[in-house]
Amino acid sequence: MTVQDLNKRPAPILIRLPNWIGDVCMCLPALDLLAQAGVPVVVCARGWAKDLLTGLKTEGFIEMTDSIRANVRALRLWRREHPSHQLGLIMPDSLSSALTFKLAGIQSAGWRDDGRSLLLKWAFHKPTEPMHAVEAWFELTQRALGSWGFDTRSISLASTLQLTITNEHKQSASAALREAGLKAGQFVLIAPTATGQHRGQKKVWPHFDALARVLQNNRVNVAMCPPASEQAAANRAAPTVDLIRPLNLGAFCALTRMASLVICNDSGVAHLCAAAGARQLTLFGVTDAHKTGPWNPESCNMGQNGAWPTAGEVVSRVQLLLTTQN
Repeated sequence: MTVQDLNKRPAPILIRLPNWIGDVCMCLPALDLLAQAGVPVVVCARGWAKDLLTGLKTEGFIEMTDSIRANVRALRLWRREHPSHQLGLIMPDSLSSALTFKLAGIQSAGWRDDGRSLLLKWAFHKPTEPMHAVEAWFELTQRALGSWGFDTRSISLASTLQLTITNEHKQSASAALREAGLKAGQFVLIAPTATGQHRGQKKVWPHFDALARVLQNNRVNVAMCPPASEQAAANRAAPTVDLIRPLNLGAFCALTRMASLVICNDSGVAHLCAAAGARQLTLFGVTDAHKTGPWNPESCNMGQNGAWPTAGEVVSRVQLLLTTQN
């Protein structure tokens, strides 16, 4: 099938999304660009992304794991059942993602990083000017679509992420909130953990316990909803805070919308809040908001790369945000 044929009746594009929650959120504008261009997609991503993207109209979902062999097998099986699905768009920079699509017989587009040019049919040089990750992935998608004969010049990058939260997500979040004895709009949600490190530094603001105690002394309900794997760390970071049972990502996004304010590190939670349109305060100390901060002009950001905000500064800002709440 030629690119010209694809223009007449587009076959779905297999899009390989990144392995991190925040990065998947930051790919939402690229997915929206494909939708606006009339190009259906098959999402290739970690299993947790399926629930998060339930509200997205796709042609299918292929779960990706740490095993290149298993991923190649899954893609080949999909292609045997869908022989017209032969083009791929690879969002991660990794060599393994390009190799996986190459071995599966998928002609793919992506950035040239990490010596991948021999594995990609359409290998693009990264922009030299500084860009937010959202902008970079949006541009990659535009370049790929242009190479495939689609004109997307009239489609501009939105200023916010747009995630469809389903009724099931909302119902699940509401049930968990009731179980915790909390009401929508009457609690502050904190996220005192963050997985991984950035250049060897922890991405966790160290004063969540002090902040929570100040808020509780002022009769503000404070809650957190960490995944099961992070509950122990969350309890150590904020031992006096109400605990909401773990939720799938889509329901967690719905929960952030129910909070009067979400206070989080620059982590996956920050991007889930941005995707959900939640009211958020994001704390920075080892990352750059201009490159990976939440893609939401309404987000309140404090701190900078190399300098966490103090506990007093955050307490003052939180109190101001709560008193100016719409």
